[in-house]
Amino acid sequence: MTRPLALVTGGVKRVGAAIAARLSDAGYALALHGNSDAVPEAGLAKKLEDTNCPWSGFQQDFLDEGAADRLMDAVVDHFGRTPDLIVNSASIFGQDDVAAIREQDLQEHLRVNSMVPVLLATALHRRRSGDSERACVIHILDQRIRNPNRDQLSYTLSKQALAGSVRSLAVACADRLRVNGVAPGLTLTAGEYGEEQLANITAMMPLDRLPDPEDIADAVLYLAHAKAVTGQIVHIDGGASLKSFERDFVHLGKD
Repeated sequence: MTRPLALVTGGVKRVGAAIAARLSDAGYALALHGNSDAVPEAGLAKKLEDTNCPWSGFQQDFLDEGAADRLMDAVVDHFGRTPDLIVNSASIFGQDDVAAIREQDLQEHLRVNSMVPVLLATALHRRRSGDSERACVIHILDQRIRNPNRDQLSYTLSKQALAGSVRSLAVACADRLRVNGVAPGLTLTAGEYGEEQLANITAMMPLDRLPDPEDIADAVLYLAHAKAVTGQIVHIDGGASLKSFERDFVHLGKD
């Protein structure tokens, strides 16, 4: 297989699917991970067919011990090679705050959103030949890593931990990998926001717009090809990270 190979965690739905579709357009073969199943949503399935993309789905619950190594082994066994790109898009998003945070919730968020992405990167580094071209790892983060609010505390802490790993992994793995991050703003509101509320939130953004999944996918593709870039985090958020918001967006813009 002459195509580059990308592993996209959480790559069968929502933003992960948009990233996978963009990589398919760009000529990548795809290993698509899902938590409970690895069946691509309809739009992605059509894109894979239209682009004649070699792909396979891999189901793996990231709460299970050893999940990162099992997923990497399965991808290598299927494709006969290591990925050239890993996009760590899978995440969980709880609703706790300082009054409701529980040890189990924090552990689960840290495992899924921080630990497994780091272990996938280090698993790739171990398996990657030192004389081959550097592979690329891209963590999908969140604009709140720069100006956190008081909501979704376990989620926020886990994404801050993952953001902190970008520079550390970029240094530790520089002989075989480049490591970068993409930090989206509010994307794919999924009916949680009324039309007026969403318009009010959009007006709060310095660019007077919110990102869409294709904006995020474009940033991923840029970093995948940016051979002189490592240890960087790109915010794709309409400028949201330039401001500080007291609450999560779902609580804002209602008046």
